[in-house]
Amino acid sequence: MVLPIKNEKKSILIKRIAIGLFWIYIGVLLRITVFRSGFQPGNLCQNGTLNLTLFESYVPLLENRDFKRIVYLFVGNIIWFVPLGFYLGRFGRRKWKVWQVWLSGLLLSFLIEFLQYVFGTGVSELDDLILNSLGAWIGALLEKGMRIWGMRKGRRVDEESFK
Repeated sequence: MVLPIKNEKKSILIKRIAIGLFWIYIGVLLRITVFRSGFQPGNLCQNGTLNLTLFESYVPLLENRDFKRIVYLFVGNIIWFVPLGFYLGRFGRRKWKVWQVWLSGLLLSFLIEFLQYVFGTGVSELDDLILNSLGAWIGALLEKGMRIWGMRKGRRVDEESFK
C-alpha cells in the first residue's frame, strides 16, 4: 500500500520545515535580545548591566503609568519563549517532559542574559529568567494540550509524551 510511504514523506517534510522555522526563530530571538543595535564584539564586559532585584525595572513604569510598556515587556518576555516550549514538545529529537522544556527555557534565557551582560547589549535581569522560562513552560503545556485534544478527536498520538 502506497499511502503509508506518502504519509511518512509528508511527516519528514513537516519536521524539516519545523526545524528550519525553529532556527529562524532562534536567530530572530538572538537578534532582538543580544545582537541588536549597539552590539560590538569589542565591548566584552565593558557595558553590561546586571539587575537581580525582581521586577525593579517595572517600578518607574508603574509610577509613570506606562501600562503599554509594562504589558509589552512582561507579556513579551513570556510570548517570545512560547515557541521554544511548543517546538521542544512537538518536534524535539526525543519527547520532552514539561519540566525539561521549562528547564531548557530557563537555560536558554540564562544564556541570553549572560550574553547581554558580556556584550553590553541589554540589562541582564532576574525577572527575564522567570518570565522567559514561564513562556517555555506555557508552550509545552499548549503542545501537550493539543496532543490530548488530538487524542480525543481520534487522531494518532504518541503516548510516550505523557509520561
